[in-house]
Amino acid sequence: MASHLTGKLTKKLVENLGAGRHGDGNGLYLVVDPSGARRWIVRVVVKGQKNKKGGPLRTDFGLGGADIVTLHQARDRALEYRRMAKQGLHPRFHGRVEIPTFEEVSQQVHLERMPTWKNAKHGQQWINTLRDYAFPKIGRMPINTVKEPEVMMCLSPIWTEKHETAKRLAQRIKTVLDVAKSKGFREGENPVTAIKDAGVLPKVKAKPKHHAAMHYRDVPAFFADLGTRDAMAAKALMFTCLTVLRTGEVLGARWDEFDLDAKTWTVPGERMKTGEDHRVPLTNAMIDILDTVRPLKSIYVFEGQKRHQPLSNMSMLMLLRRMGVEGATVHGLRSTFRDWASEVAQVPREVAELSLAHKVGNDVERAYARSDLLDRRRVLMDDWSNFVSEVQLP
Repeated sequence: MASHLTGKLTKKLVENLGAGRHGDGNGLYLVVDPSGARRWIVRVVVKGQKNKKGGPLRTDFGLGGADIVTLHQARDRALEYRRMAKQGLHPRFHGRVEIPTFEEVSQQVHLERMPTWKNAKHGQQWINTLRDYAFPKIGRMPINTVKEPEVMMCLSPIWTEKHETAKRLAQRIKTVLDVAKSKGFREGENPVTAIKDAGVLPKVKAKPKHHAAMHYRDVPAFFADLGTRDAMAAKALMFTCLTVLRTGEVLGARWDEFDLDAKTWTVPGERMKTGEDHRVPLTNAMIDILDTVRPLKSIYVFEGQKRHQPLSNMSMLMLLRRMGVEGATVHGLRSTFRDWASEVAQVPREVAELSLAHKVGNDVERAYARSDLLDRRRVLMDDWSNFVSEVQLP
């Protein structure tokens, strides 16, 4: 039926016209938003029905986005709407516009935004959140029927137990519904915004994340056990134990970051959580570990399975599991060091915090305390190295 329908627009015009409302004839318009989003609308006069002022009832209806609904399909649907209107039937209650489901629009948004994700993993996480918590409940619903109760159905069960996930889910549902509106499949306020403004979900205090840590008394025996192993992961874990930096900061270490004459390792800001360069005073025990891996002549200090590529993020955690270390994480070694620094070394707070590459104090305090206390930290790290490596296994 669609093939004989004609109008002023062409496929090329539909793709290239600038912002504005462009008529095809017979009440069909292509609306191009300033953002570049393109959608179809049809204006009809419903026979026998009056508007509030008593005049003929003219109404606009969205027919869908131009990236999904073709020019021929739009003309076909517009014709169907005009026929209904001529019969005195209000298209809003009698129309058969093919409205996509929530899941269909979500998948479309995921594909469209793929080039903008920071990495593939981030893009996968985006759709996985919706797949796990939204699709089972609202995935098959037409996108224009998703209102506040349906969004609440997705958010309420995990709002307090998995609050960070729930917040991300809310943001992703909101994005999908906003895109659906821009394509002409929805009208009115976004229900996620309405829920937020109404304050119907309880306020949740963020729980501090605690990484399970071993007691500092257990570290020397653990370190000695590592020393009996040849695996690269064991050497990386020993180095992590001594430097108390984060996993990624150690595994990303490159030889060009080290000045062995000055006995310092400078981790560049782009690899630090703080975004600032961090100097690590190298102790004799740290240099001993470096000496064992230097003959590999790799770009990275701790080379993984592939030449000139670092160990994987999971390598040290898997080693812990193989060693039978329960209830402790690699990151937890930082907490272990912090406890030792307070209880045994009894150093000032800022010396211990700077050793962990934490920012100390507020902006004003940091402006006055520009020193990274390298000399005082060198003494502390020497003491820590001596403590960690003092016990040998029988």
